[in-house]
Parts: sequence; structure tokens; C-alpha cells
Amino acid sequence: MTRRSFGKPAPARRGPTPRGISTPPSGEGSSASAADGGVEEDPLDRLGYVRERVRAVPDFPKPGILFRDITPLLADPRAFHMVIDALVEQLIGHEIDAVVAVESRGFIFGAPLASRLNTSFVPARKPGKLPAETVSVAYALEYGQASLEMHRDALSAGDKVVVIDDLLATGGTAAAAGELVISQGAEVLAYAFVIELDALAGRAKLEPAPVISLLHF
Repeated sequence: MTRRSFGKPAPARRGPTPRGISTPPSGEGSSASAADGGVEEDPLDRLGYVRERVRAVPDFPKPGILFRDITPLLADPRAFHMVIDALVEQLIGHEIDAVVAVESRGFIFGAPLASRLNTSFVPARKPGKLPAETVSVAYALEYGQASLEMHRDALSAGDKVVVIDDLLATGGTAAAAGELVISQGAEVLAYAFVIELDALAGRAKLEPAPVISLLHF
């Protein structure tokens, strides 16, 4: 069997690559419809569309907890693209070297965000999941402790990093991911979330870094 050639590798992209789900600027196809790749909603309408696809599940994972379920959002390709678009629009134009995503639902949004921003994707994982040498940080839970790990060579000193997760509650997990970033000499440019539970005041643990949250409950 002969080896088939597919040509030379494509060169790296030099900038972000938005998909065009957002309303295009005036004069550049602003009359486009959903059928030809555009969406007519303004940003507030887009977030309303996404919000409707976050399901409230009472008494999960234990009595008294109102769980915000993102699986209906993930099942809707249009809503998912809107989320990634909205995050890209907040971050585009900034110098970003890596997107650090928190296991596990942070991976869902972190990987496409890193691709769209043309930057590195770095997973922050639970202990024992990463194969090479790691750095680790422990953080407090309501009952007990947990830990996050990152490969020791994942970041370089001076890197500018966005930390992402699906939801900001008390802020402990995101703050731990930020500590991992800082421990490698890198800088947390911003924290990003799809959902923020305002009553739990988690963003106070992340200051002074900016916090981007698309939906507030």
C-alpha cells in the first residue's frame, strides 16, 4: 500500500476565528438570517435564548439544592454556539496565551474557546488523572478538601491565562485553578463562566482579576 499525501500542513491561524453566529456589523451582510449563517438577535436576546435552555432541577444532588442543568443547552447547537460566541466577544483582542479549563464541565466550553481564540488549551484535573509531572493545590469544600492538578510544563512564566468553568458558585474551585496558574509564574487575565450564582458571592474570592459571567441566577 502506498502512502497517500494530503499536501502540506495548514499554517497556524494568526487570530481568532469567530463562526459568525452573532449579528454581523452594519454594512457587512446585516440582513443575513439564520438560514444563511447569521442570527438576528441582539446580545441580550441571545442570552435570553441560552437562559431558557438552562434547566432548574430541585433537590439535586441533595435536598434543598436547586441544580442548574446545562445539558439542554448542550443539546441545542445554536445555543452552544451562542455561548462560545459571547465568550469570544468578551475576550477577542486581548493577548491570551492559554485557556485553563476546570474538570470536568469546564472542558466542554474551554476547548472550543481555546480553538476560537487560537491559543493553548490546558486542563486542570482531579488528582491522579495527568500522566506527567504535576503541580497541585488543595482547596476547601463545604465538608473536607479537594485538589486540582496541572502539568508542570503546561504554562510558562509571563503567560496570560483565562480560567474557565461552567458555573461560579462559592468560587473555591476557580480560585484553586488560579493558584495553579500563578504558581507557574503565569497571570490570570480573567475568569470566565457560563453561569454565576450571585447569592453565593463567589467572585469575591477571585478578585482583583476580572470575572466574566454570561448568565446570572
